[in-house]
Amino acid sequence: MQIPAPIADYADEMTAIRRDLHAHPELGFEEVRTSGVVADKLREYGVDEMETGIGRTGVVAVIKGNRPGKRIGLRADMDALPIHEQTNLPYASKNAGVMHACGHDSHTTMLLGAAKYLAETRDFAGEAVLIFQPAEEGLGGAREMIADGLFDKFPVDEVYGLHNSPFDDPGQIGIKPGAAMAGANFFDIKIIGKGGHAARPEGSVDALVVASGLARELHTIVSRNVPPSIPIVLSVTQIHAGAAYNVIPEDAMLAGTVRYFDDETMELVSQRMRELCAGYAIAYGAEIDIDIRNVFDVLRNDDALSAEMLSAAIDVVGSDNARQKDDAVMGSEDFADMLAVVPGAYCTIGHAGDVPLHNPAFVLDDDILPVGASLMARMVEVRGAA
Repeated sequence: MQIPAPIADYADEMTAIRRDLHAHPELGFEEVRTSGVVADKLREYGVDEMETGIGRTGVVAVIKGNRPGKRIGLRADMDALPIHEQTNLPYASKNAGVMHACGHDSHTTMLLGAAKYLAETRDFAGEAVLIFQPAEEGLGGAREMIADGLFDKFPVDEVYGLHNSPFDDPGQIGIKPGAAMAGANFFDIKIIGKGGHAARPEGSVDALVVASGLARELHTIVSRNVPPSIPIVLSVTQIHAGAAYNVIPEDAMLAGTVRYFDDETMELVSQRMRELCAGYAIAYGAEIDIDIRNVFDVLRNDDALSAEMLSAAIDVVGSDNARQKDDAVMGSEDFADMLAVVPGAYCTIGHAGDVPLHNPAFVLDDDILPVGASLMARMVEVRGAA
């Protein structure tokens, strides 16, 4: 690996920062402590400009190189998940029910490491624009920052991001040109029936019966309406109804997601969802309201800039550990919203461990922190002069 010596020297400091952030996770738009740590570190490193509170809790800073060139954006997400940690690590979450189970603490730390290096060396053209984003986990943090004037206040020519991956070999960097990650629509379905006594079900319109049947039928939409060659996944992930043993509930709620790559197919699935809800309402004499809303766009990497990011990855980890990925994934990422405004690319960095993301036992390998910091810094060094 060609990790710059200064970044290699930061390894222990980055590990300490990452573990501190891990011990104090915060949910989306609540990253007050986290953004405070970020801002304090950036001031310490000597950035040229900084603004806090963009997109509520976002932080943006600028580091100027020693010669003219492009403005290159680097983005990291800061939020955690509503998961109770089960790792028993000495730096495990101190906030009950909140955990960095997706490794955003590492992404924040990597960008801080890159910031320290770039502020010290200044040996690059143009400017590095460092974007610390809140609320990536389905709350629209990227859209919030953009709506709050992110790219008006801090225009960039290109923007880059990354994500840790326990699914790839340690230190391996991968990138998929074009459509790389699925878009996602979230849905909520409210069923209003007629409550009653559990001993007299004939006097009720059982919202729980309607919900359970509807959940089953929703899962048939893709398999019976969409050609199997088109990737789209519908998942009912929540069902809530009732509060007593002897009461038939008045209402029930279903919720879930649809992951997709093709807008036309997504519209077909949405139409069938609405038709099923309408049909169930008639069949059971219930009232059913459905809300389907877009949360993530399809993440599309710029082809040419994907190649540039792969080349920079080779500079950092060598050709044996940098590869172009051929398969898109059904997971979603709101960095897609930034890529819809500014061309750029998004990659993964593999690390040790086999526990998947969003799992209460997820453990991140701190050895990848210098790798991610080096890649982010390298993108500024390479693309600022392009």
